[in-house]
Amino acid sequence: MPVVQDHRHVRSGRAEAHDGGMTTATRHWDVQLELLEDRDHCEVLARLDTGERSLVGFGRARRGVHDPSVPRIGEELATARALGDLAHQLSLDAWLLIEQHAG
Repeated sequence: MPVVQDHRHVRSGRAEAHDGGMTTATRHWDVQLELLEDRDHCEVLARLDTGERSLVGFGRARRGVHDPSVPRIGEELATARALGDLAHQLSLDAWLLIEQHAG
């Protein structure tokens, strides 16, 4: 059975804001989603590159034996789980930075 690989790229950033003569610099963080799937499974790696560091989130979905074959469902579940894992890692890192800079 062939394994399908799909690479998706999302670019996000912060818009430039002007407030009382101050300009906020725009920064871009790149997220790449790597989907590996076969007939019954989908695994996703969500790779975040901030320019200063990289993090990788992981997600997996499995089709139940009695479920219809709808690949999009597995792709979306696995992607949501990978992004959720990435969000969790970012939150933990932020809390560590807060603790380091507090007091």
